[in-house]
Amino acid sequence: MNAPMARQRPLQRVTLIGFGAIGQSIFQRAAQAPGVQISHVVVPATGLAKAQARLGAAATACTAVPEDATLVLECAGHSALLQHVLPALQRGVECAVLSIGALAGPGLAEQLSDAAAQGGTQVHVLAGAMAGVDALAAARLAGLSEVCYTGRKPPSGWRDTPAEQVCDLDTITEATVLLDDTAREAAQRYPKNANVAATLSLAGLGLDATRVRLIADPAVSENIHHFVARGEFGEMELTLRGKPLADNPKTSALTVLSGLRFLHNRGAALTL
Repeated sequence: MNAPMARQRPLQRVTLIGFGAIGQSIFQRAAQAPGVQISHVVVPATGLAKAQARLGAAATACTAVPEDATLVLECAGHSALLQHVLPALQRGVECAVLSIGALAGPGLAEQLSDAAAQGGTQVHVLAGAMAGVDALAAARLAGLSEVCYTGRKPPSGWRDTPAEQVCDLDTITEATVLLDDTAREAAQRYPKNANVAATLSLAGLGLDATRVRLIADPAVSENIHHFVARGEFGEMELTLRGKPLADNPKTSALTVLSGLRFLHNRGAALTL
């Protein structure tokens, strides 16, 4: 008697919002994720022709999430959450978000949650460039008393940000503190650099109770994330030295891998 054939999982089509350095890296590597296919890429109208030329026949460039979309992965930046993710959630499209710093905006996290409830779907907040987020969220259930995060990057990682008003990034010779404040302030002032701080705060004590220090350090070549958490569970300390994305030193390569892991999990029968 022949063994029964394994049932093939249906192909999961994905709409990618954003085609910058992170989006392009995710798209190029998405073929490694079995069972999923990026079928559409949402870009501004001004970049539509250029994006389609790069995509070729592999996917369709568009200016809005298609009406028949079922799964969205966002990596376009903060404005994309309001313009594309919220409406998609409201009509029942499941979404995963990498621009976590945007949730520092007043009421935006609640808006996303309400939109998902309205559409009867889910919004996934991905860990991005930081490890230990699941452990921190678990520790919160017992009670947290303190969460402190320090983000340290080479000066090139702070170009075109308010850091240029704090110091001369081309001439500093020692580590320079750019900000020492709350996670909300960090995410609002450094939206392209402080996604990790926002992620940790949402998993832990919240945006206003999480302390953040951002540092430009000419002695380092990596993006170094460090946090300490204390509470009823005990004490947790973690340091991650992430290599920056080659095309965008403001972000970590691990951010791309976080998006890819989400796609892998959607196509896999077993997830870890």
